[in-house]
Amino acid sequence: MLVGAPGAGKTTVGRLLAARLGVAFHDTDDDVERAAAKPINEIFLDDGESAFRALEREAVSVALARHDGVLALGGGAVTDSGTRSLLSTHRVVFLDVGLADAASRIGLNRDRPLLLGNPRAQLKRLLDERRPVYLEVATATVDTAGRTPEQVVDEVLLGVS
Repeated sequence: MLVGAPGAGKTTVGRLLAARLGVAFHDTDDDVERAAAKPINEIFLDDGESAFRALEREAVSVALARHDGVLALGGGAVTDSGTRSLLSTHRVVFLDVGLADAASRIGLNRDRPLLLGNPRAQLKRLLDERRPVYLEVATATVDTAGRTPEQVVDEVLLGVS
């Protein structure tokens, strides 16, 4: 299970990790979009964050019960106490990313609903608010600063072996 802020590399690292382990990769953001039949940014705009979080909570719950490969959770999934409780019985790797790396990876001109307004300031706020929660659920933490996705996978494998 991979958790972390936007730009941490959950999807990129998750796909590489799954390939190295010979298991399937799954991203709960895909489930949310499929359930709503629209992209996440449209869910936020049309239905609001609470509707998105309800879909996300259900997607994570189902994925945890059914998926036995590498699972990437949406950046805010851990803000839900029920989700944190479900994660307590799983191996969870927190991909820790700093502001500069996250900003360069996601591009501050992309359509991310929680980064509207001043994207850099909003991203910093998200990183500061969520970091303690990521650390709370993590059984291992991998610093992604200055590392390629392959190097991050190597460290994840060292930490979960």
